[in-house]
Amino acid sequence: MTTLICDCNRTMPLAVDELGRALGEPLAPHSLLCRSQAGDFQQAIRGTDPVIVACTQETRLFGELARTTEGAIAPVRFVNIRETGGWSRDASQAMPKLAALLAAAHLPDPDPVATVTYRSAGRLLIIGPLDRAEQAAALLDDVLEITLFAHGQHHAGGSQVRQYPVLAGKLDHLDGRLGAFELSWTQSNPIDLDLCTRCNACVAACPEGAIGLDYQVDLDRCSSHRSCTASCTVAGAIDFQRPPRQLIETFDLVLDLGTTPQFRRHAPPQGYFTWPDGAPSTLLTLRGMVGEFEKPKFFEYKQSLCTHSRNETVGCRACVDVCSAEAIRSDKHRQQIVVDPHLCVGCGACTTVCPSGAISYAYPRNPDQGLKLRTLLGTYAQAGGRDATLLLHSQQGGQQLVEALGRAAQLKQAQGVPANVIPVPLWHTAGVGADLWLSAVAFGATQVVVLLTDEEAPQYKEALRAQMDIAQSILNGLGYRGQHLHLLYATTPDALDAALKTVASQRPQGPGQPARFAVAPEKRATLSLALDHLIALAPGPLPDAIDLPAGEPGSGAPFGAVAVNADTCTLCMSCVSACPANALQDNPQLPQLRFIEKNCVQCGLCEKTCPEDAIALVPRLLLSERRKETVVLNEAQPFHCVRCNKPFGTQKGVEAMLHRLGGHAMFQGAGLERLKMCGDCRVIDLYSSSDEARITDL
Repeated sequence: MTTLICDCNRTMPLAVDELGRALGEPLAPHSLLCRSQAGDFQQAIRGTDPVIVACTQETRLFGELARTTEGAIAPVRFVNIRETGGWSRDASQAMPKLAALLAAAHLPDPDPVATVTYRSAGRLLIIGPLDRAEQAAALLDDVLEITLFAHGQHHAGGSQVRQYPVLAGKLDHLDGRLGAFELSWTQSNPIDLDLCTRCNACVAACPEGAIGLDYQVDLDRCSSHRSCTASCTVAGAIDFQRPPRQLIETFDLVLDLGTTPQFRRHAPPQGYFTWPDGAPSTLLTLRGMVGEFEKPKFFEYKQSLCTHSRNETVGCRACVDVCSAEAIRSDKHRQQIVVDPHLCVGCGACTTVCPSGAISYAYPRNPDQGLKLRTLLGTYAQAGGRDATLLLHSQQGGQQLVEALGRAAQLKQAQGVPANVIPVPLWHTAGVGADLWLSAVAFGATQVVVLLTDEEAPQYKEALRAQMDIAQSILNGLGYRGQHLHLLYATTPDALDAALKTVASQRPQGPGQPARFAVAPEKRATLSLALDHLIALAPGPLPDAIDLPAGEPGSGAPFGAVAVNADTCTLCMSCVSACPANALQDNPQLPQLRFIEKNCVQCGLCEKTCPEDAIALVPRLLLSERRKETVVLNEAQPFHCVRCNKPFGTQKGVEAMLHRLGGHAMFQGAGLERLKMCGDCRVIDLYSSSDEARITDL
């Protein structure tokens, strides 16, 4: 692998030898790699080894050089070391961070993930006032097949010349996504736009002015003169007796010009556009959306781990509630959630709040993300860095803000990204949760900062805050002093600069030795690895358990116990059949309710299923080995069959049954006595009684 670094016209103090030692390869300094020294780049890409270019500003230029250089076959990657550290007031102390960023760029690309395909034939629906809709259509009709839905500003007029199909009526519902939108509407207006010739005779004839140039009757203003009907006898487009019709039509794309968007979710579906600012970029994007498109399938779902539903009882619905794209829905009949990959935008918030790891992030997968964090922190420490802070930010708004801060620092208007703060771009900040935050602390990060801008949905902030409170409670409960996890909100370089100064000045306590474990694909396994390391190196004596913040079942702490009221529990084992995590278990040999705390995800299904209301959740992290052991929560004496003396059920359970059914007409005398028998003896006794009755009758 070849690494090309550049001090950008000597605006960055790069210690080339120090960086080379940290990476284990010699580095040649450059000052104008994108200009007079571009030949060095061209020479490097003629080989087969990957080339790392420590510059992102000239990505397009280097791409053009790669395409036009003869024999250029080497893959090229880019990494930003300028705005992230080279342009900063303490840039001279940032070599460990720059080495870490370069080392992470040397990692192999993650394995490709499955993709989701969209197909669009260019059928565009434009919703809005007819005049505005026709204006937008005129800019798109050379590449798209356009249909208009006149909606809003009832008397707004369109062109006299019919250029596009026009639909009108009451818009009932719009649903779907790119390539598969479905519009349903009710056509109830007296004027049929398919028959209307736009001769304007009805407009001139109406004495109330109830018909505008959208050629629809405003029924609130109409006084039933029916002059319009008389003027339209030839075309027959007006009929006040026509019954309303429910209509459905499909489209590939939607441009919504209405004052109230039809999709009001934070993340609208692919292929749906609004145009509030009239920006040309929206129309340019629409023009290019004909053909076949792919995007990553951002998630993986394992139904066997899902704690959403059992026995038609809903427990955890954290992923359904947090999804800003409404891509996740509950399917009680199938006892699971259903995720529409076409609607999913890849925020990963569902994976962060999922307590069991049933839904996991795949772009990139946890092991790849964990390897990157471990490489960043390991290289930083080996290069002499101290008090590492990870700054997790999005590749969109967060990246722009970090780069703007770097430029401000170069102009002496800000301090810039501190030397001990390592920016880590993510597809979305909500896609990394407590398992990777705690792993990062175990790997040597003293702090993990999640940067939020205006692009995140409000529910993401709430979910991240709740998860962060839980993770921080664990760290403090283990005796690690200080605040390790921060949720930082900023929209300007000045706000980000001030916040990073405060964070960088803090020195919370971490484990004395960094962990080397590999992050597992499963969330619970990763949490277990991180906790084992943090517990093993925790300072001072440990408590028996750490109390964790309580929340709604399935959206609170992912660890805990269940408290069973032995006085009301009848050991019916309904909770065992409902538990998806195998935390609650029965004993085939004895009437016992057993529990393994390590498996419990606090989904609440046991609590909601229990017919006696005998179960309560106890959010906590048990630190002793009992967390992994089977313990007995409740047990009872078995009830013995009054006929054969075989044990079945429990004393308390049978007594409760006798109490509840004793007054029923079907369970009087012998019927009540049979309830005290095992299943086999009940059948024998029932048939014996029937035979005796027949003999008596004879």
